Amino acid sequence: MIDALLSLGGNIGDRRAFIDEAVARLARLAETTITARSGYYRTVPVGPVAQAWFLNAAVALRTALSPARLTAAGHAIEADLGRDKAKEIPWGPRVIDIDLVAYADAGAPGSFATPNGAAPKQAFVLAPLAEIAADASIAGARIADLLTVADNPGVERLDWAHPRPRP
Repeated sequence: MIDALLSLGGNIGDRRAFIDEAVARLARLAETTITARSGYYRTVPVGPVAQAWFLNAAVALRTALSPARLTAAGHAIEADLGRDKAKEIPWGPRVIDIDLVAYADAGAPGSFATPNGAAPKQAFVLAPLAEIAADASIAGARIADLLTVADNPGVERLDWAHPRPRP
């Protein structure tokens, strides 16, 4: 079992419902347990076209899935919820986005590696992660510290309750 941190977001349709359903589906993956979930964050869009604000969240989970299989499962959930990457503008509007941000570094408890080797720099990823894992480190830097120097201001935590993941 490995620990992983995922970022979720979207800006088309019922953003909250899409995030809640994505989290519920992640919780139902084989040999996977959600260990923490952030609240909701309203974030300013970053991209080449005018678009609606995003709703973002993060989850921590423990899974037997490899990083590649977990990423593939996230892509399958996106597709099931109506995301069609072939028809999207890069960094444009989307129904749901599920990104594997980091997975446990087996050699150091509380330390995470990233799929591309670089720590995230965007506040829309880091703010929800800091809520659930502020003291964890990604690529050698604490999430809370990464957030203080993050790109993309315009992140606001919303006071919405969220449901517990279904088994």
